[in-house]
Amino acid sequence: MADKQYLLTPKLSMTKDPKFSRSLKIALFATGLSGIVAEYVLSTLASYFLGDSVVQFTLIVSIMLFAMGLGARISRRFETDLLATFISLEYILSLLVTFASLTAYGISLFPSLTAVSLYSLSLIIGLLIGMEIPLVIRMNDAFEELKVNVSNIMENDYYGSLLGGIFFAFVGRPYLGLTYTPFVLGMVNFSVAFYLLILLNKHLKTVQYKKLKWASAFMFLIWGLGLWQASNIIAYGEQQRYADQVIFDQQTNYQRIVLTENKGDYWLFLNGNQQLSTLDEVNYHEAIVHPMLSKLKQPKNILILGGGDGCVAREVLKYPSVEKITLVDLDPAMTHLAKENPVMRKINQDSFHNPKVQIINGDGFTFMADHPDYYDGIIIDLPDPKNVDIARLYTVEFYQLCYKHLRPNGLMVTQAGSPYYAEEAFKCIDKSFQAAGFSTLPYHTHLITLGEWGWVMGSKNIPQQNMKRAFEKLNFPDSTTHWINQDAMKMMMSFGKSVFKVDDKNIKPNYLHHPTLYKYYLDGHWELY
Repeated sequence: MADKQYLLTPKLSMTKDPKFSRSLKIALFATGLSGIVAEYVLSTLASYFLGDSVVQFTLIVSIMLFAMGLGARISRRFETDLLATFISLEYILSLLVTFASLTAYGISLFPSLTAVSLYSLSLIIGLLIGMEIPLVIRMNDAFEELKVNVSNIMENDYYGSLLGGIFFAFVGRPYLGLTYTPFVLGMVNFSVAFYLLILLNKHLKTVQYKKLKWASAFMFLIWGLGLWQASNIIAYGEQQRYADQVIFDQQTNYQRIVLTENKGDYWLFLNGNQQLSTLDEVNYHEAIVHPMLSKLKQPKNILILGGGDGCVAREVLKYPSVEKITLVDLDPAMTHLAKENPVMRKINQDSFHNPKVQIINGDGFTFMADHPDYYDGIIIDLPDPKNVDIARLYTVEFYQLCYKHLRPNGLMVTQAGSPYYAEEAFKCIDKSFQAAGFSTLPYHTHLITLGEWGWVMGSKNIPQQNMKRAFEKLNFPDSTTHWINQDAMKMMMSFGKSVFKVDDKNIKPNYLHHPTLYKYYLDGHWELY
């Protein structure tokens, strides 16, 4: 049998050192944890900056797995000083994963470079992670037979991955966020390297040991400086993404919430997308609420899906007949902000403090499937359907659930995006309503900050051919509304010819098993926005 001494260092004897083998397995457990979380962090960053979470998670994970394969191949080139190589590898990984978020926020100031930088970072980190297991297997070869060696090393790596996934889902993302989770990962890689350096220093050449000690001091200093300035760097990067002063910024378990201010007006952004502006939010919220509630006779029980900013509830509360408003929003941080933040409380006029309003934090689809209540009206005010996750709340199946929970004379309305920038998506929502059994009324208006925006109304009892006529004669008391009136309603129901010559026959409804809406949305003419 060939002498295996070359696998470690010339200084390592063939005497079995139990600490060596045990230390390697502990290291692989820790790096397995760090590696999987690095994939999740980069995927989440890509989703935040580039959109379409399904595509970005798929691309990032695929790139990293491919790079790990390359890394495994490259590891063949290292034939001596494997322990020193492995420790150096961990230091480099520590540096890269620690500053992944800070790098992403910095590069995001140059949109054309964002995708390239994130995919390149994924490739490099994956390459280094791919080198870890082959190096450790070869080092541990002197202590265990092949079948035991491989299974033990892989086992520890996979166990670490499980813990990493649990950490990211329940600790990292919700509590540390994308700012500090990478620092935890960086410290894991650093700790692994430092642990091996101190415990197994006798297996290193003297010159290697000295260089790695200095590298340890340098890495710890850089890590500490980064941790000290992380929040300021992220805040600066976040500020550069917005034209106005950021006055509130929070990464929640579901999204990034940003509130900005300029000359007394405020903007609310979720994951970088505008949700409201005080310049025109009244026009938006009056348009989504008042046509429906003005048509209903003495509405009492109203369901709001989304609307976590409290403005839809504010408008609904203007109707004295309403006895109960149930609001279902996924993110408790959003509804807490709307309920407690002074700026948001002023905007929504303390609607969440009204005893008529019941707030439920949960998934709208699950709520509709599980709850037995019936409603006079349902208002759906959700973010745009730019990915499969959100688009499931725009499906025929979801609208069918809503249909079952509406009273016989009930109405339902949803925000439907832009009828011009994303005309196919707008018409897809209309067709999905009709496929669920509703007669529909699409309508739209121009908003100062959003451009042309639209909604789709659905009815259970008004024939399709009568929908437009039924809403033409609506009266909106001046005491109830600031903008909408009968003339505005007539205008909102009028559409010209298709700007981009969209063929309605080719547009399909959006189903759970065949999602089409998010593709229509992403294929819209948003470059003109």
